Amino acid sequence: MLIPATTGGGRKVVTVTPNPALDITYRVPVIRPGHSHRVDLPLERAGGKGLNVARVASQTGSPVLAIAPVGGATGDLFRAELDESGVPHLLVPAGAETRRSIAFVDETANETTIFNERGEQQPLQTWDEILAAVKHAISQDEAAVLVGSGSLPQNAPETFYRDLVAHARRRRMPVIIDTSGRPLLEAARAGADLLKPNHHELIETTGEQHLPTAARRLLQLGAGTVLVSAGEKGMLAFSNEHPATHWAASLPRRLSGNPTGAGDATVAAAAVLTAAGISDLPTLLRAMTAWGAAAVLTPGAGEIDPSYRALEKEVIITHQKDTACL
Repeated sequence: MLIPATTGGGRKVVTVTPNPALDITYRVPVIRPGHSHRVDLPLERAGGKGLNVARVASQTGSPVLAIAPVGGATGDLFRAELDESGVPHLLVPAGAETRRSIAFVDETANETTIFNERGEQQPLQTWDEILAAVKHAISQDEAAVLVGSGSLPQNAPETFYRDLVAHARRRRMPVIIDTSGRPLLEAARAGADLLKPNHHELIETTGEQHLPTAARRLLQLGAGTVLVSAGEKGMLAFSNEHPATHWAASLPRRLSGNPTGAGDATVAAAAVLTAAGISDLPTLLRAMTAWGAAAVLTPGAGEIDPSYRALEKEVIITHQKDTACL
């Protein structure tokens, strides 16, 4: 099943980015460690994982609302760029400076090196205001799915994602969480409909080296579906409906480019399809794999190449036993 250009209709994707960043991307012909480099002005964009999800969903025709806390001088730049972008948003004033994420793209080696600032501590009041903004946003009739994405800054309540899931479940709204560590476990225990860690995050969070065992750990805790991104090896989907098998999706060829934001594009695909009422795992995997690959072909995070529709036709879907792991 191929995904039409616009599947969301009037059904809105609401994203939450608890640790947003001003994304700064430099492109360099060759990176030589220990040497000075003369570079052009960078691409600067309001980012963070949830913002990237909202940008991609909006690009493909789905109504969105991006929620994030911003503060300080970097927050002003963040707000100005987001206003100019046209992506609908609700920015919560924050008591701490918005962090930066700096990417260096080596155009010869096709490699990207990223420096992510951790993010400064926010006042506890900020977290209450973020949750209040989310509760209001998902109470609107047009809201169809809630997405929580990214890391938490240093003093954030570890229950933040659990609280997001709880608010969405009270509204009987699907909720997708993309995070790692204890917040990922908390989201699973709260009954998140879909979790989307990458394979490194999943193994590190659960302590399980066998990927299917690690994914099913999250299902046992209460998650509905676990979708795992594994880089060039594609995507895997686990659910309790298939207790001994999983779905796998991959492209038959490798695409070169900037992988920054590819994982966020996969979440955007899941969100847009979920908003449209599509929950079939092979269909989700096909779109997620194609959108993630199309993101690699763009210069920065938060967008996908128009070839994503053609790439959907190339995706190979298989149904495998859990013993056939990475």
